[in-house]
Amino acid sequence: MHAMLLDSPHSPLRPADLPLPTPGPDLVLIRVRACGVCRTDLHVCDGELPDPKLPLVLGHEVVGTVAGKGERVERFAEGDRVGVPWLGWTCGECTYCRSGRENLCARARFTGYQIDGGYADYTVADQRYVFSLPAGYADAEAAPLLCAGLIGYRSLVMAGDAQRLGLYGFGAAAHIVAQVARHQGRRLFAFTRPGDADGQRFAREMGAEWAGGSDELPPEELDAALLFAPVGSLVPQALRALARGGTVVCGGIHMSDIPSFPYSLLWEERTLRSVANLTRRDGEEFLALAPRVPVRAEVETFPLADANEALTRLRSGRIRGAAVLLTGAAEN
Repeated sequence: MHAMLLDSPHSPLRPADLPLPTPGPDLVLIRVRACGVCRTDLHVCDGELPDPKLPLVLGHEVVGTVAGKGERVERFAEGDRVGVPWLGWTCGECTYCRSGRENLCARARFTGYQIDGGYADYTVADQRYVFSLPAGYADAEAAPLLCAGLIGYRSLVMAGDAQRLGLYGFGAAAHIVAQVARHQGRRLFAFTRPGDADGQRFAREMGAEWAGGSDELPPEELDAALLFAPVGSLVPQALRALARGGTVVCGGIHMSDIPSFPYSLLWEERTLRSVANLTRRDGEEFLALAPRVPVRAEVETFPLADANEALTRLRSGRIRGAAVLLTGAAEN
């Protein structure tokens, strides 16, 4: 099979021909049609996440069809369209796994990080962490739902019943969660890179009643702020924008260091918390909700061979919505 391979952090991906993976007893062989390009992929490429499996096939927003399966796989049949998310395996035995918090399992393994992912013609995945996908979404539109959508949804749930919601970093996750939040009747305030008029226009198109630079304060206090930009200095800035009792939710797996800030920003029962990975329940809930909203992911597509270009454009903030790689098997 053809794949784009990461040999070491800080190096570009290289095209490679690899053996077709063989599914073990509990694994599903998937012919990849589309794979989203996520900011977490950049964190792996740029050496900001430690100890990836090398060489590595990136990609954890995988859409494809079942092409084979191990002898213990009963959930899927060949030809089924499925999705593979970031969380790829957990032990099922620890306190976290047994209490519905499998996203915190210390032995967890992740797709496109410790497990080869979807920047390839084929991949294999544990049947427990493979989702059936809702009808009505083309392959490229479905791919961002599997991480940008899921992490955005989990972040929104952590915001509780906040009505005035700030979104810092208006990319793949924010433009999806904005649609869910508006469906729920919440008010949106969007924050982009300072001076990013196109990004602010996009945010208003997605339902934000106000959009400005991340160095600005909104016209009124926020009940919650969701941070998708991996910029630690935005944490105190978001705290400044909160009303009493508000919450800042950091949605990324990596963030630059958070600078010190006065306790007064946190006082009055403000909360600062993070989102770690996802659970299968998140996936089931969000993939059932998305068609009802309906969520429509805006995507820019690239052929698999142009994965480096997609990563470069994402790194520089030149993607509107989400970037998605298409293989030869992609659905038009």
